Amino acid sequence: MKAMVLAAGVGSRLDPLTSRVPKPLVPITNVPVMEHIINLLKKHGYKDLIANLHYLPEQLIEHFGDGKRFGIDLQFRKEEVLSGDAGGVRACKDFLKDDTFIIMMGDLLTDCDLTALVEEHKRKGALASIAVKQVPDVEQFGVVVTDENGFIKGFQEKPKQAEALSNLASTGIYILEPEIFSHMPDDGVYGFGRQLFPELVAKGAPVLGIEFKTYWSDVGTIAQYRQSNFDALNGLVDVEIPAKKTTRNDNLAYLGEHADLHEDAELDGKILLGNRSRVGKGTRLIGSVVIGDDCVIEDDVVLNNVLIWSGSHVKRGARIENSIVGDSAVIPQQSKHFEVTAMAQPSPQLMCAKPAV
Repeated sequence: MKAMVLAAGVGSRLDPLTSRVPKPLVPITNVPVMEHIINLLKKHGYKDLIANLHYLPEQLIEHFGDGKRFGIDLQFRKEEVLSGDAGGVRACKDFLKDDTFIIMMGDLLTDCDLTALVEEHKRKGALASIAVKQVPDVEQFGVVVTDENGFIKGFQEKPKQAEALSNLASTGIYILEPEIFSHMPDDGVYGFGRQLFPELVAKGAPVLGIEFKTYWSDVGTIAQYRQSNFDALNGLVDVEIPAKKTTRNDNLAYLGEHADLHEDAELDGKILLGNRSRVGKGTRLIGSVVIGDDCVIEDDVVLNNVLIWSGSHVKRGARIENSIVGDSAVIPQQSKHFEVTAMAQPSPQLMCAKPAV
């Protein structure tokens, strides 16, 4: 079985985090989000994969290689000029054309049952299926309107709450038959949401919406990205946490290899401390705290609902709340930071990007 991960996007909504890192490599519990996607695909039997690339492609190629160390075969297709998400799939027609295949956006986090989705797609004889999930705020998503049998009869792009005809959001997971390529133009920019799927529905083609109930997150904004990390840390989604699970004073702690959590550090919540990272004496870790590999958190620091990328250094007495510290950033001694995103670019600096944006 074959699958494709759409990994060509720039990820501008995650600036400044994606200023030097492609969006599929942003970490969730210290694992790149695209690696979580690959793990899910592999779990459901998809071991022959392809991904399209555009922004900072070398980093993705370096991390994933040919996929062998992840137990899969992985190919890449570089797009010099972006051609839309459906256009990117069209460029991989020769790889995908032989059987039913699955498409997943490279910036989503889920543990949905892909096998069940494909079975429903085939049972109902769909040409294309969109995995959908109920959402409380339709204004942030493209939503689908279905009939009593689940077939899609219309779409709304980020409708006002009062005007929404549905609360079923497209999740960026598609199951497609090879015949789909005959419905695409031969070239040009071409998208799923605004072009291919509405055109298929207008033609009367069988396009199915398959609802699932398990976890899903669009890791597309600073706020949602941070929350996705905390959701994973708190067990709301079944994904890999590469660390040993333990407790400290009845608080859950995941400790990576050679991680050093000082015995006098205070925990009041849940923590993931990455490989070779250390937390100093008197430091307080409150709420949900995810710390990457090779980080130094000095003495008497306060971290409250914070995500820290690998290689960062938080100096003595600093206080950080509801924030993200990007890779290799340095947080000055005794400084205070609330609702910011910090990134070393190329020298340490603070980017005031509130997670609520």
